[in-house]
Amino acid sequence: MTDQELIKNAFDDLLASLWPGTTKESKQLIKKAFDFANEAHKGMKRRSGEPYILHPIAVAKITAKEIGLKTKSVVAALLHDVVEDTDYTVEDIASLFGPKIASLVDGLTKIREVMGSDTSKQAESFRKMILTLADDVRVILIKIADRLHNMRTLSSMPEHKQVKIASETLYIYAPLAHRMGLHAIKTELEDLSLKYEHPEEYEVIAKKIEAYHREYSGLFEKFIEPIRGKLDKNGYEYTITARTKSVYSVWLKMQKRNISFDEIYDLLAVRIVFKPKVEQPEKWQCWNIYSLITDLYRPKPERIRDWVSTPKANGYEALHVTVMGPSGQWIEVQIRSQRMDEIAEKGLAAHWKYKSEGGEGNSELDKWLAGIKEMLEQSDSDALEFLDEFKLNLFAKEIRVFTPKGHMKTLPKGATALDFAYDIHTEIGNTCIGAKVNHKLVPMSYVLQSGDQVEVLTSDRQKPQKEWLDFVVTAKAKSHIDAAFKKERKDQIRRGIIIFEGIVKELKLPSTSEPLKKILAQLKLKSKEDLYAEIARNVVTREQIVKELKKKAENRFMKYWKLQFLWSDRDSEDRKNKDNREEEVSDENTDIVIAPCCSPIPGDDVVGMSIGGKVTVHKRKCPEAIRLMSSYGDKIVPVKWVTHKVMSFPAIMQFSGIDRVGVVSDITAVISKENGVNMRMIHFETKDGIFEGMIHVYVHNTADLNRLISKISSLKGVEKVSRVENVEN
Repeated sequence: MTDQELIKNAFDDLLASLWPGTTKESKQLIKKAFDFANEAHKGMKRRSGEPYILHPIAVAKITAKEIGLKTKSVVAALLHDVVEDTDYTVEDIASLFGPKIASLVDGLTKIREVMGSDTSKQAESFRKMILTLADDVRVILIKIADRLHNMRTLSSMPEHKQVKIASETLYIYAPLAHRMGLHAIKTELEDLSLKYEHPEEYEVIAKKIEAYHREYSGLFEKFIEPIRGKLDKNGYEYTITARTKSVYSVWLKMQKRNISFDEIYDLLAVRIVFKPKVEQPEKWQCWNIYSLITDLYRPKPERIRDWVSTPKANGYEALHVTVMGPSGQWIEVQIRSQRMDEIAEKGLAAHWKYKSEGGEGNSELDKWLAGIKEMLEQSDSDALEFLDEFKLNLFAKEIRVFTPKGHMKTLPKGATALDFAYDIHTEIGNTCIGAKVNHKLVPMSYVLQSGDQVEVLTSDRQKPQKEWLDFVVTAKAKSHIDAAFKKERKDQIRRGIIIFEGIVKELKLPSTSEPLKKILAQLKLKSKEDLYAEIARNVVTREQIVKELKKKAENRFMKYWKLQFLWSDRDSEDRKNKDNREEEVSDENTDIVIAPCCSPIPGDDVVGMSIGGKVTVHKRKCPEAIRLMSSYGDKIVPVKWVTHKVMSFPAIMQFSGIDRVGVVSDITAVISKENGVNMRMIHFETKDGIFEGMIHVYVHNTADLNRLISKISSLKGVEKVSRVENVEN
């Protein structure tokens, strides 16, 4: 098939995906945008070799079909790369397609700027992109469509670019899709990210899910047959479908709970989507269907989720119940009306569609959008800090609490009484001295639970305190507290700089960034501003700084190991004069640090982050590494272990099982007999016939550790042995 045929077929497919009510004039405008973009991108190719225009067509199709946006959004999606990749300007777009579409295209245009010292291209670009939310949320929805198509075609990119894009997607775009209510897109983004970040684990879980689906297809039919009978008898029009958990959700549950695939009991879910009867409220009909199902199967009371009475903040409405199936398996049943189902799949666009048709819409979602706008106006932090705060507001689990008059407030899980005070009003937060929760006096740091009734106590003499930042979790509270201390902090930083530079000069150290980087690493401070402020407040003393700066750098574990850097000269202008080759680098010529947050050992799948003059080696699945890769994509250094001498690395194993006489001595005997493995700490506890323990050992690599885990697992009474993946500092 020729390029022209490919392009024509793709555009015809787009036209077929448009909203059924699209007018002839709207289609003509879309055709005009396609012709313009096709001409502008003429001769350009994607990395896969396909004509570039296929990308904006695909983004426009996702925008129309999977998100449900209409003409202006489709046109903007077709034009979204024109300003960046060609000589056309936003003004050209405005003259041809009008100011609204030009505004959308301007918001979508990728941002290229010089890398700053305290931020990253990815975080700053994202911040500027989010600024457009204040004007038109459609920009964000189209941006999600753009990222989805990029993820679907990621196979044509080099491996380290795949990892960078996948990390960024998992860290920001999947939570963003979740908050916008785009469940199907959020799930696909998560699965695709996992596929490129952990390809082997993805394949294993995907095959197991497929096998599970085949095995239980008969169970599904047996389960739904009596439900169909009940629904038919009660005159409902409906569809029933079965779905299994996504690969990513299974992987995440396995990681978080440290369990195997076979221990996940809620893999299968049944979804009932019904056409509501005109004469009865949707909510009543959901509970009626629930009643019909629980007449047939025993429900699990603690697994009832009522998002019909109180929808999620992203607009999701449904009634979930987990029941015992006919063969002894727990099966989740999701009950939705057709309206609820469309909002669940298409999110924000469907929410506003139903709101405009006279429904109440989702006030929680509107409040969230208003809160984001307020955060944008308040935020004067650097881009990476903003990104972290925004991420917190995207994917946090929610609690619902009440004012003394019974008004409901939605806050992220972990929110405190002070977060609640700031959510009501800035001045109430600034003057808060405590609260009454359920009529009981509590401190402002008290962590709220769903259902709490909260009365804020204030005093005119109160002012924001620095310590408040240690326990507030909402971006709104943080931004207001930060604003209160902005001037004072600037004065402290200025004084701290003078003191620190004086010490560096006195010690006759070079006036470069190295002394600063060293002291930040030694004191485990996040930023130079934190250091300067603590110096000014005498939290970090002059004696401490002198002592730390005189210390020689230690790197005892990396000393006998080598890592292979996998970059090529295409990835950096600085290496253009070199041949494409792999370089072996050890600590003798590069400053390499083992990340303390995840403590990788030789054999682990690792990635390097070149930040602050050092290459820090993390496990690829480490949460901190995922955060850094998404924010500092241009700092990723793909690495792997290549050679070593005999040197031991710390690792931690945890056990559990049935207590019996001698079980501890059996475990320690296995470890002591294993060549080259030494114990450095051991801890066991026994309660009600069950023992739990943790042993810190030194091993050479993952092969040593896996062999040890296998031998201990075979001991009588030992039920579970696993490695502690992420070490708390």
